Amino acid sequence: MSKIGIVAGGGQFPILFAKAARAEGRQVVIAAHKGESSPEIEEVADEICWVKLGQLGKVVKFFRQKGVNEAVLLGTITKTRIFRDILPDMKGLALWNRLKVRQDDSILRAVADALEGEGIKILESTCYLQELLFPKGVLTERKFSARQLEDINFGWRMAREVGRLDIGQCVVVRDRTVLAVEAIEGTDAAIKRGGRLGKEKSVVVKVKKPNQDFRFDLPAIGVKTIDSMIEVGAAVLAVEAGQALLFDGPAMIDRANRAGIVVVGVEEIGPGQLDLGIG
Repeated sequence: MSKIGIVAGGGQFPILFAKAARAEGRQVVIAAHKGESSPEIEEVADEICWVKLGQLGKVVKFFRQKGVNEAVLLGTITKTRIFRDILPDMKGLALWNRLKVRQDDSILRAVADALEGEGIKILESTCYLQELLFPKGVLTERKFSARQLEDINFGWRMAREVGRLDIGQCVVVRDRTVLAVEAIEGTDAAIKRGGRLGKEKSVVVKVKKPNQDFRFDLPAIGVKTIDSMIEVGAAVLAVEAGQALLFDGPAMIDRANRAGIVVVGVEEIGPGQLDLGIG
Protein backbone atom coordinates (compact mmCIF):
# COMPACT_ATOMS: atom_id res chain seq x y z
CA MET A 1 0.00 0.00 0.00
CA SER A 2 1.58 3.31 -1.09
CA LYS A 3 1.91 6.18 1.35
CA ILE A 4 0.85 9.78 1.04
CA GLY A 5 1.89 12.54 3.40
CA ILE A 6 -0.28 15.39 4.64
CA VAL A 7 1.15 18.61 6.04
CA ALA A 8 -1.98 19.54 7.97
CA GLY A 9 -3.26 22.84 9.22
CA GLY A 10 -6.65 23.44 10.78
CA GLY A 11 -10.18 22.82 9.57
CA GLN A 12 -11.83 19.74 8.13
CA PHE A 13 -10.02 19.59 4.78
CA PRO A 14 -7.06 17.49 6.02
CA ILE A 15 -9.46 15.06 7.69
CA LEU A 16 -11.68 14.75 4.60
CA PHE A 17 -8.63 14.24 2.39
CA ALA A 18 -7.19 11.57 4.69
CA LYS A 19 -10.47 9.63 4.60
CA ALA A 20 -10.64 9.88 0.80
CA ALA A 21 -7.00 8.82 0.40
CA ARG A 22 -7.50 5.80 2.64
CA ALA A 23 -10.58 4.87 0.63
CA GLU A 24 -8.29 4.83 -2.41
CA GLY A 25 -5.96 2.41 -0.67
CA ARG A 26 -3.30 4.88 0.47
CA GLN A 27 -1.60 4.85 3.85
CA VAL A 28 -1.83 8.33 5.34
CA VAL A 29 1.15 9.86 7.12
CA ILE A 30 0.33 13.20 8.73
CA ALA A 31 2.50 16.04 10.02
CA ALA A 32 -0.07 17.96 12.09
CA HIS A 33 0.42 21.45 13.50
CA LYS A 34 0.02 22.06 17.21
CA GLY A 35 -2.57 24.72 17.91
CA GLU A 36 -4.05 24.42 14.41
CA SER A 37 -4.89 20.82 13.47
CA SER A 38 -7.91 19.19 15.11
CA PRO A 39 -7.17 16.37 17.59
CA GLU A 40 -9.61 14.30 15.49
CA ILE A 41 -6.96 14.07 12.80
CA GLU A 42 -5.26 11.33 14.80
CA GLU A 43 -8.26 9.08 14.10
CA VAL A 44 -7.68 9.18 10.32
CA ALA A 45 -3.89 8.90 10.34
CA ASP A 46 -1.96 5.66 9.90
CA GLU A 47 1.03 7.50 11.35
CA ILE A 48 1.22 11.01 12.77
CA CYS A 49 3.74 13.50 14.07
CA TRP A 50 2.84 16.78 15.78
CA VAL A 51 5.00 19.78 14.86
CA LYS A 52 5.16 23.44 15.77
CA LEU A 53 4.76 26.17 13.17
CA GLY A 54 8.05 26.55 11.33
CA GLN A 55 9.50 23.10 12.05
CA LEU A 56 10.12 22.24 8.42
CA GLY A 57 13.13 20.07 9.22
CA LYS A 58 11.03 17.92 11.55
CA VAL A 59 8.42 17.43 8.81
CA VAL A 60 11.08 16.41 6.27
CA LYS A 61 12.74 14.00 8.71
CA PHE A 62 9.39 12.40 9.63
CA PHE A 63 8.34 11.89 6.00
CA ARG A 64 11.73 10.46 5.10
CA GLN A 65 11.61 8.01 8.02
CA LYS A 66 8.17 6.83 6.93
CA GLY A 67 9.06 6.48 3.24
CA VAL A 68 6.77 9.26 2.01
CA ASN A 69 7.53 10.55 -1.49
CA GLU A 70 4.19 12.23 -2.26
CA ALA A 71 2.40 14.76 -0.06
CA VAL A 72 -0.21 17.52 0.05
CA LEU A 73 -0.41 20.81 1.94
CA LEU A 74 -3.90 21.17 3.45
CA GLY A 75 -5.82 23.21 5.97
CA THR A 76 -5.64 26.63 7.55
CA ILE A 77 -2.86 28.29 9.48
CA THR A 78 -3.76 31.34 11.57
CA LYS A 79 -1.70 33.87 9.67
CA THR A 80 -1.23 36.28 12.54
CA ARG A 81 0.73 33.58 14.38
CA ILE A 82 3.79 34.44 12.31
CA PHE A 83 4.12 37.58 14.45
CA ARG A 84 3.97 35.89 17.84
CA ASP A 85 4.64 32.17 18.11
CA ILE A 86 6.46 30.77 15.09
CA LEU A 87 9.18 28.43 16.34
CA PRO A 88 11.28 27.45 13.32
CA ASP A 89 13.96 24.80 13.37
CA MET A 90 17.15 25.32 11.38
CA LYS A 91 15.62 24.28 8.04
CA GLY A 92 12.53 26.39 8.67
CA LEU A 93 14.60 29.41 9.71
CA ALA A 94 16.79 29.13 6.61
CA LEU A 95 13.70 29.08 4.40
CA TRP A 96 12.16 32.04 6.26
CA ASN A 97 15.29 34.14 5.90
CA ARG A 98 15.46 33.45 2.15
CA LEU A 99 11.97 34.84 1.54
CA LYS A 100 11.97 38.29 -0.02
CA VAL A 101 8.18 38.54 0.30
CA ARG A 102 6.30 36.87 3.16
CA GLN A 103 2.83 36.68 1.66
CA ASP A 104 0.73 33.50 1.42
CA ASP A 105 1.81 32.28 -2.00
CA SER A 106 5.46 33.08 -1.43
CA ILE A 107 5.56 31.10 1.81
CA LEU A 108 3.59 28.12 0.49
CA ARG A 109 5.56 27.90 -2.74
CA ALA A 110 8.79 28.01 -0.77
CA VAL A 111 7.62 25.19 1.51
CA ALA A 112 6.47 23.13 -1.48
CA ASP A 113 9.77 23.72 -3.28
CA ALA A 114 11.72 22.74 -0.16
CA LEU A 115 9.80 19.48 0.18
CA GLU A 116 10.18 18.69 -3.50
CA GLY A 117 13.89 19.41 -3.14
CA GLU A 118 13.92 16.59 -0.58
CA GLY A 119 12.30 14.20 -3.06
CA ILE A 120 8.71 14.66 -1.81
CA LYS A 121 6.39 15.55 -4.68
CA ILE A 122 3.58 17.95 -3.75
CA LEU A 123 0.24 16.97 -5.29
CA GLU A 124 -2.85 19.05 -6.02
CA SER A 125 -4.94 19.42 -2.88
CA THR A 126 -8.13 18.27 -4.64
CA CYS A 127 -6.71 15.11 -6.20
CA TYR A 128 -9.10 12.87 -4.22
CA LEU A 129 -11.85 15.41 -3.56
CA GLN A 130 -12.98 16.88 -6.87
CA GLU A 131 -16.56 16.82 -5.58
CA LEU A 132 -15.71 19.63 -3.15
CA LEU A 133 -15.13 22.14 -5.95
CA PHE A 134 -17.69 24.96 -5.93
CA PRO A 135 -20.45 24.46 -8.57
CA LYS A 136 -21.58 27.07 -11.10
CA GLY A 137 -24.93 28.82 -10.88
CA VAL A 138 -27.27 30.13 -8.22
CA LEU A 139 -27.34 27.62 -5.35
CA THR A 140 -30.00 29.31 -3.23
CA GLU A 141 -33.72 30.00 -3.48
CA ARG A 142 -33.15 33.73 -3.71
CA LYS A 143 -31.66 35.15 -6.93
CA PHE A 144 -29.53 38.25 -7.31
CA SER A 145 -30.92 41.57 -8.55
CA ALA A 146 -29.62 43.66 -11.45
CA ARG A 147 -27.88 46.00 -9.00
CA GLN A 148 -26.29 43.09 -7.19
CA LEU A 149 -25.08 41.71 -10.53
CA GLU A 150 -23.30 45.02 -11.13
CA ASP A 151 -21.60 44.65 -7.76
CA ILE A 152 -20.61 41.06 -8.51
CA ASN A 153 -18.93 42.19 -11.73
CA PHE A 154 -17.24 45.11 -10.00
CA GLY A 155 -16.17 43.03 -7.01
CA TRP A 156 -14.78 40.35 -9.32
CA ARG A 157 -12.40 42.82 -10.96
CA MET A 158 -11.31 44.19 -7.60
CA ALA A 159 -10.79 40.74 -6.07
CA ARG A 160 -8.71 39.61 -9.07
CA GLU A 161 -6.41 42.59 -8.63
CA VAL A 162 -6.08 42.03 -4.88
CA GLY A 163 -5.21 38.42 -5.64
CA ARG A 164 -2.65 39.46 -8.25
CA LEU A 165 -0.88 41.38 -5.49
CA ASP A 166 -1.08 38.27 -3.24
CA ILE A 167 -2.95 40.20 -0.56
CA GLY A 168 -6.10 38.09 -0.32
CA GLN A 169 -8.90 36.41 -2.25
CA CYS A 170 -12.02 38.24 -1.07
CA VAL A 171 -13.55 41.71 -1.24
CA VAL A 172 -16.78 43.18 0.12
CA VAL A 173 -18.50 45.80 -2.03
CA ARG A 174 -21.65 47.92 -2.18
CA ASP A 175 -22.81 50.15 -5.04
CA ARG A 176 -19.52 49.55 -6.87
CA THR A 177 -17.50 50.72 -3.89
CA VAL A 178 -14.95 48.55 -2.10
CA LEU A 179 -15.79 48.32 1.60
CA ALA A 180 -13.22 45.74 2.71
CA VAL A 181 -10.30 43.79 1.29
CA GLU A 182 -9.21 40.49 2.80
CA ALA A 183 -5.66 40.56 4.11
CA ILE A 184 -3.90 38.64 6.86
CA GLU A 185 -6.99 38.58 9.09
CA GLY A 186 -8.87 36.20 6.77
CA THR A 187 -12.18 36.08 4.93
CA ASP A 188 -14.58 36.04 7.88
CA ALA A 189 -13.00 39.10 9.48
CA ALA A 190 -13.09 40.94 6.14
CA ILE A 191 -16.77 40.08 5.69
CA LYS A 192 -17.61 41.43 9.12
CA ARG A 193 -15.55 44.58 8.61
CA GLY A 194 -17.10 45.36 5.23
CA GLY A 195 -20.55 44.15 6.15
CA ARG A 196 -20.80 46.55 9.07
CA LEU A 197 -20.49 49.36 6.52
CA GLY A 198 -22.59 47.93 3.70
CA LYS A 199 -25.18 46.09 5.80
CA GLU A 200 -28.02 44.55 3.77
CA LYS A 201 -26.54 45.71 0.44
CA SER A 202 -23.12 44.11 0.97
CA VAL A 203 -21.89 41.77 -1.77
CA VAL A 204 -19.04 39.38 -0.93
CA VAL A 205 -16.87 38.16 -3.83
CA LYS A 206 -14.26 35.44 -3.41
CA VAL A 207 -12.02 34.30 -6.28
CA LYS A 208 -8.80 32.43 -6.89
CA LYS A 209 -5.60 34.38 -7.34
CA PRO A 210 -4.26 34.73 -10.89
CA ASN A 211 -1.99 31.77 -11.61
CA GLN A 212 -3.44 30.00 -8.56
CA ASP A 213 -1.43 26.92 -7.65
CA PHE A 214 -3.91 24.08 -7.10
CA ARG A 215 -1.46 22.45 -4.70
CA PHE A 216 -2.45 24.87 -1.94
CA ASP A 217 -4.44 27.85 -0.67
CA LEU A 218 -7.59 27.44 -2.76
CA PRO A 219 -10.43 29.73 -1.68
CA ALA A 220 -12.73 27.90 0.74
CA ILE A 221 -16.36 28.50 1.71
CA GLY A 222 -18.51 26.87 4.38
CA VAL A 223 -21.16 27.39 7.04
CA LYS A 224 -18.89 29.77 8.96
CA THR A 225 -18.79 32.07 5.93
CA ILE A 226 -22.58 32.33 5.90
CA ASP A 227 -22.64 32.86 9.68
CA SER A 228 -20.27 35.82 9.26
CA MET A 229 -22.56 37.27 6.59
CA ILE A 230 -25.63 36.77 8.77
CA GLU A 231 -23.92 38.58 11.65
CA VAL A 232 -23.62 41.76 9.58
CA GLY A 233 -26.65 41.33 7.31
CA ALA A 234 -24.70 40.85 4.05
CA ALA A 235 -26.82 39.91 1.03
CA VAL A 236 -24.81 38.09 -1.66
CA LEU A 237 -21.92 35.64 -1.81
CA ALA A 238 -20.31 35.14 -5.24
CA VAL A 239 -17.58 32.50 -5.48
CA GLU A 240 -15.42 31.36 -8.41
CA ALA A 241 -16.86 28.06 -9.58
CA GLY A 242 -14.51 25.13 -10.03
CA GLN A 243 -11.67 27.08 -8.41
CA ALA A 244 -12.81 27.14 -4.77
CA LEU A 245 -13.72 24.56 -2.15
CA LEU A 246 -17.23 24.17 -0.73
CA PHE A 247 -17.45 22.48 2.67
CA ASP A 248 -20.71 21.19 4.19
CA GLY A 249 -22.58 22.29 1.06
CA PRO A 250 -26.14 21.25 2.03
CA ALA A 251 -25.86 22.80 5.49
CA MET A 252 -24.32 25.97 4.09
CA ILE A 253 -27.06 26.40 1.47
CA ASP A 254 -29.78 25.68 4.03
CA ARG A 255 -28.33 28.34 6.33
CA ALA A 256 -28.17 30.82 3.45
CA ASN A 257 -31.76 30.08 2.40
CA ARG A 258 -33.08 30.62 5.90
CA ALA A 259 -31.23 33.96 6.07
CA GLY A 260 -32.32 35.07 2.59
CA ILE A 261 -28.73 35.22 1.32
CA VAL A 262 -27.91 34.71 -2.37
CA VAL A 263 -25.10 32.24 -3.09
CA VAL A 264 -23.81 31.94 -6.66
CA GLY A 265 -20.94 30.14 -8.33
CA VAL A 266 -19.38 32.24 -11.09
CA GLU A 267 -17.17 31.16 -13.98
CA GLU A 268 -14.91 33.56 -15.85
CA ILE A 269 -15.23 32.69 -19.54
CA GLY A 270 -13.08 35.53 -20.85
CA PRO A 271 -11.49 38.79 -19.74
CA GLY A 272 -14.23 40.62 -17.89
CA GLN A 273 -16.84 38.07 -18.99
CA LEU A 274 -18.64 36.15 -16.26
CA ASP A 275 -21.00 33.17 -16.56
CA LEU A 276 -23.34 32.88 -13.58
CA GLY A 277 -25.13 29.83 -14.93
CA ILE A 278 -28.46 31.53 -15.55
CA GLY A 279 -28.87 30.85 -19.25
